[in-house]
Amino acid sequence: MAALGAEAVERVASRLKFPQLFGIFLALFLFDLLVPDFVPFVDEILLGLGTTLFGLWRERVPPPQGPKPPEKNVTPPRAG
Repeated sequence: MAALGAEAVERVASRLKFPQLFGIFLALFLFDLLVPDFVPFVDEILLGLGTTLFGLWRERVPPPQGPKPPEKNVTPPRAG
């Protein structure tokens, strides 16, 4: 079961543009949840939003390279 979870995390992290930065933000977020602070929940919200931002920032998949298929001529011939 743990291998299945690790495999899912690896699959998602491999598509991220900055997977190391996402991991750093996630670790800071989890650490910040455990340590009490003066203004409650402000830094948790900011770190959570930053983690979400880096989690949504994915690499663009390049369009497939190769020859273009020939265009189909669908214009009816002239009668005349």
